[in-house]
Amino acid sequence: MKKLKTAMEKLQKSFLLAKRQISDDFEEGGESMGVPEDVKEGHFAVVAIEDDQIKRFVVPLSCLTHPSFMRLLERAAEEYGFHQEGALIVPCRPSELERIVAEHWIKGC
Repeated sequence: MKKLKTAMEKLQKSFLLAKRQISDDFEEGGESMGVPEDVKEGHFAVVAIEDDQIKRFVVPLSCLTHPSFMRLLERAAEEYGFHQEGALIVPCRPSELERIVAEHWIKGC
């Protein structure tokens, strides 16, 4: 459980740093890559990768508290570390992530 808490804290810090960097870029009037148009406020991009299956998702931040998604974050931290750039990559089949997101919406978390 302590590993999960540490993983969540690091993930939250990385989100805050990314948000701050994007804000700074826009305030300075400089050009930045920005956030893709399909990633609305309160959402983030996730890429599910397993074997030859790859699919990108845009999911609400509230999914971060879903127990199954938290386990995926733990697996991602073990497999890829905390130095990912861009979309969050999780080691699972796209169908597994679809199930987690659907379950999240059904429960209204």
